[in-house]
Amino acid sequence: MSKRETRIGFVVVGLLLGIFVSAMDNTIVATATGSIVSHLGGIDKIVWITAAYMVTEMAGMPIFGKLSDMYGRKRFFVFGLVVFLVGSMLCGTAQNMDQLAVYRAIQGIGGGALMPIAFTIIFDVVPRDQAGKFSGMFGAVFGLASIFGPLLGSYITENISWRWVFYINVPVGIVTFILVFFFYHESKQHLRQVIDWLGIITLVPAIVCLMFALEFGGNQYAWNSLIILGAFVLAAVLFAIFLVIEARAKEPVVSFHMFKNRVFAGSNFVGLLSGSAYIVAVIYIPIYIQGVLGGSAINAGLELLPMMVGSSITAPLGGALAGKLSYRNILFPFCLIFVIGLFLLTRLTPTSSTLEVMSFMCIVGLGIGPSFSVVGMAAMSEFDFRQRGAASSTNSFVRELGMTVGIVVFGAIQKNSFQNQLQTAFAGMKQYHGLGSMDPRAMLSPQTRSQIPSPILHKLGLALASSVTHALLWDLIPAVLAFAFLLWMGRARFKGMSGPSESGSTSPSEA
Repeated sequence: MSKRETRIGFVVVGLLLGIFVSAMDNTIVATATGSIVSHLGGIDKIVWITAAYMVTEMAGMPIFGKLSDMYGRKRFFVFGLVVFLVGSMLCGTAQNMDQLAVYRAIQGIGGGALMPIAFTIIFDVVPRDQAGKFSGMFGAVFGLASIFGPLLGSYITENISWRWVFYINVPVGIVTFILVFFFYHESKQHLRQVIDWLGIITLVPAIVCLMFALEFGGNQYAWNSLIILGAFVLAAVLFAIFLVIEARAKEPVVSFHMFKNRVFAGSNFVGLLSGSAYIVAVIYIPIYIQGVLGGSAINAGLELLPMMVGSSITAPLGGALAGKLSYRNILFPFCLIFVIGLFLLTRLTPTSSTLEVMSFMCIVGLGIGPSFSVVGMAAMSEFDFRQRGAASSTNSFVRELGMTVGIVVFGAIQKNSFQNQLQTAFAGMKQYHGLGSMDPRAMLSPQTRSQIPSPILHKLGLALASSVTHALLWDLIPAVLAFAFLLWMGRARFKGMSGPSESGSTSPSEA
């Protein structure tokens, strides 16, 4: 079948649903973590609920992207979707934490194919003049998922069962499968290449070691422990070997030649930095709402809705403007709005109103929205059909890496600040000496808060609010650094993309 027979409307809906469940997975599962541990036990293995998924997802992204360039998008998207759904069903049946970790790893393998390939397919099938609009839709769904996940997860956990945060993927995934499998008819023109096996067998363990160190450092093991230091060293060695292999490979998994294109390189660094800054607000404002203002998990989700609305408005707007203005000129004012929103969040206090929080989060959402659509467009549009999958997957991988590093780095800043505040607040009060090492998440439960005397709760609230705003203040650094890479992107703008039947070389960028 030819590409002209593809039912674009059905395919786009299917891809949007696939991106939604993939992007939402970690946020929806995070809200159910407490219930999962209470039912399965194994609190010492709690970090694996997230780590097992992220390790395999990130390892798979560049590999699936490259394979989709070589052998076709459809087969690997469908493969990833099926593996993701099987993993989801298995997670819902887990009887202990060891089983759940294995099943989450399976789920992550599938997740590594969904988002980057879905984003690539859309540019293969839609008319060139509508690519910006559809990119904006995908960006809006990504933002929607990151906010809607905690809200839906809280509701399911409190009213149904934690197992349904996994089972809910199944009906959505089946609809996605039907729409893509039956209505997406892919061109058979693909460039068969030699698989870079040496690159794969060095990249995967390098990512596993890095993710292990980032996820377990400061939690299961001290940052200066031999295990964590060894994992970082091994990751560095494997990445160095990987770089050497890729520089010599005929068809590398990650082509460093792509990074010679400054639009591609700039868009990846913007994605890395903006993703790192964005995820901190998404994670720590709910902690502020629950731990300082005393709201429930559902309240926290509802108060994040303005961010979702803001990003859902500006993500399509950014995509629509991509053909008329340079990427730099689109992103620059919105990046400034994003920085302003983050700065306003640093001014929150224990007496701040709900309206203030929601207003500031709306500004953050308005600012971050275009990065969800425009950054991906910039990364892919510089290359032809034969390299587009690798470009998209590399961009997704880099953004995900930025979010992971952001969670770890700014989480450590917030935790250390919180403990220092507690030690100061309760200095000389021997009966509360143990609070100096308290985990801030302990304050999120209404039941726990109700058992804490009001004067003590007030001090805890002050410490938590100060630690969150302290982390957000440091979070301004990557947000501001993104401006430098925006300038580096020059005056390049979206000019459309060549389809699979249109051969062509890498498109030039404007200086």
